[in-house]
Amino acid sequence: MAVETVVATPEVNDPWINAQRQFDAAADVLHLEPGIRAILREPQRELSVNFPVRMDDGSIEVFRGYRVQHNVTRGPAKGGIRFHPQVTLNEVRALSMWMTWKCAVAGIPFGGAKGGVIVDPSRLSRDELERLTRRYATEISLLIGADRDIPAPDVNTTPQVMAWIMDTVSMSEGYSIPAVVTGKPLSVGGSEGRNAATGRGCAMVAHQVCGRLGLDPRRLTVAVQGFGNVGSIAATLMAEDGFSIRAASDAFGGIHSDRPLDIPALVEHTRKSGSVVGFPGTRAVTNAELLELPVDVLVPAALENQITAANAGRVQAKLVLEGANGPTTPDAEEILIRRGVTVVPDIVTNAGGVIVSYFEWVQDLQSFFWSESEINKRLGRILTKAFDSSWEASERLGVPLRLGAYAVAVQRVADATTDRGIFP
Repeated sequence: MAVETVVATPEVNDPWINAQRQFDAAADVLHLEPGIRAILREPQRELSVNFPVRMDDGSIEVFRGYRVQHNVTRGPAKGGIRFHPQVTLNEVRALSMWMTWKCAVAGIPFGGAKGGVIVDPSRLSRDELERLTRRYATEISLLIGADRDIPAPDVNTTPQVMAWIMDTVSMSEGYSIPAVVTGKPLSVGGSEGRNAATGRGCAMVAHQVCGRLGLDPRRLTVAVQGFGNVGSIAATLMAEDGFSIRAASDAFGGIHSDRPLDIPALVEHTRKSGSVVGFPGTRAVTNAELLELPVDVLVPAALENQITAANAGRVQAKLVLEGANGPTTPDAEEILIRRGVTVVPDIVTNAGGVIVSYFEWVQDLQSFFWSESEINKRLGRILTKAFDSSWEASERLGVPLRLGAYAVAVQRVADATTDRGIFP
C-alpha cells in the first residue's frame, strides 16, 4: 500500500469538535430535521466540581472533576469515569456523545454520559485514591443513580473504584444500591464476564468484519496499541482465533516482532513488570511507530486522537479496529478511506463493555445473576446485530462504516426524541 503525504490546513484534535463533526455528517445523510439536530448536537447536562481531598501528609489538595450527560431520551445515562491528568471538559463531552450513539447502535435502553477527574492516580496512595473517589462520588451524586445515571470503569479506574462509589452512594441512602454503578467486583453485585467484555467484543467484531471482507484471520498480522484491559484481552482472544499478534504497546513503550507474540507469556510479563517493554525476543518501538508498522490489522486501544492527518498516510494496516474511544480523527479517517482502509468505528468495536454493563445493571435490579457462558452468548447476539445493522446501513447509503453505524444510532435517538416530544 502506497504511503500518502498529506499537506492540509492544521488539524483540530479537540475530541468534542470531532464528535460534533461525526454527528453532523450523520445528520446530513439522514436529512435530520433542524430542531432535532440542534437537540442532539449538544449535551443535555454538564456538572463541573472542585473538591478537596486530604492527603496522607495532612495537606489538602483540590481536584477538578466532571460528569456530563449527553442524552437520556432512550433511558438512564450510562458511561464510564476516567482518572487522568489530561481530562478536559471537551473530552468528557465527546465521550458522553459517543456513549449515546454506542448504546443506540447496540439497541440497549441507555443514553450517554461520561465522567472524569483531572488526576494522575499513580501518584496517589491507595488511601488517597479512595478518599478522592468517595468525595468525587459525593459531588456527582446530584446526577448519578440506578434509575438516572450509571457510571462504569474507564481509563485508570477499576472494579475497586466502582465498589467505593457504590458504597458511598449506598451509605448516603441508608441501604445497598448495587445498580448505581457497573463494573463492580463480583462480591458486591458485579457480573461474570464484565471485565473481559470490551476486549471480547473487539475480538468478536474482528471475526465478523473478516467474514464480511473475505479475509482469513490466520493470514493476518496485528498490532495492538494499548495493552491494558481492552487491548490485552482482545489480543488474547484474537490470537486464539488465529490472528498473528506482532506488536503491542502501553504507556511506557512498545514491542514488535517478526514472529507471532506468545500472548499468554506477554500477559504474564506485563503482570510482573508492569509493562510490555522488555519482553524477550522483541525490539522496542514507540507508540507512534507502532501505528505505522507493516501489519494487516491495527487495533488502537489506548486514548483518543492517535491516528491523525499527520500520520494516517503512513498507516500500513488495511483494517483498523477502534478498541479505544475516538482514536481516529475525522481528517485521518478521510485519508484512510481514500487509501482503501476499512475503519470499524469505536461505537461498534468496543461496545462489548456497555452491553455487559447493561447485563450487570439488569441482574442487580432483579437480584438474579447469569453464568459467564450465558453472558457471552447474549453479548455475541447483540454485538452481531449491531455490526450487521451498521454494515447494511453503510452499504445501503453508500457511506463508510462509521457513517453507517452513526446513521443507525442517530436515527434511533432522533425517533425517540420525536416520539417523546418536547416538555412542556
